[in-house]
Amino acid sequence: MSTPVLPLLGRGLAAGGAAGLAAGLFSLLLAEPLMDRAIRLEEARSAKEHAHEAAATAVQHHEELFSRSTQHVGLVVTAVVAGLALGILFALAYALVHRRTAPGDRPWPRALTFATAAFLAVSLLPGLRYPANPPGVGDSGTVSNRQALWLAAVVIGILGMVLAWQIYVRLADRSVPVRQIAVAITAVATLAVLFALPGNPDEVPVAATLLWDFRILSLASHALLWAVFAAVFGALGLRAAARTAPAPAPGSAPVAA
Repeated sequence: MSTPVLPLLGRGLAAGGAAGLAAGLFSLLLAEPLMDRAIRLEEARSAKEHAHEAAATAVQHHEELFSRSTQHVGLVVTAVVAGLALGILFALAYALVHRRTAPGDRPWPRALTFATAAFLAVSLLPGLRYPANPPGVGDSGTVSNRQALWLAAVVIGILGMVLAWQIYVRLADRSVPVRQIAVAITAVATLAVLFALPGNPDEVPVAATLLWDFRILSLASHALLWAVFAAVFGALGLRAAARTAPAPAPGSAPVAA
């Protein structure tokens, strides 16, 4: 039986909204204080380097288009919207990979496995090559270059996970350890290709402790996003499977668990 796409899209939107909200609140409560510290440090460094323009710089920083409180609300809203978009893409990819369903299908482990692969491809592997930096760090003239490098890293990560999945499927007649080792080798090779990309073109003039705290929290927010997404998507899949399960025939004996 083919996998229906519309119910998957509904599950993806629900899971994406919940995951985006969780990640947004996590970033608001834990990462935003670090971002505020980074902004203050960047302002102090910029004022020191351009002392003769200190007055003009101060005016520019005080005339913010949006207050920090408004930016905090925008952070959560943006995270939810990004989660919804992610849910649509995830549902379409899930439907493409699992084209058919059978009575014995297990939506929970499938959701966990698929979300783990997505976390590796979109978040972890690209993040190892280009770790997140606090806002305001880097030359504004290199933004396009940095965005292109990050996008290339994400594409390589996705292709690497697709290749790992293909290898796992094609080695179906081999033992499980052999298949897992082949997938691990593919992941390592993907990481090697990522590190062949050019490095970050800008220096990061931020205290090492602040920088790594921010990077760890950024990666943790991604992990939370995918964990919540997998849990909600898998739970909704279990509920859908229970609804569509055939009812036992009248007079049949119950099956022991």
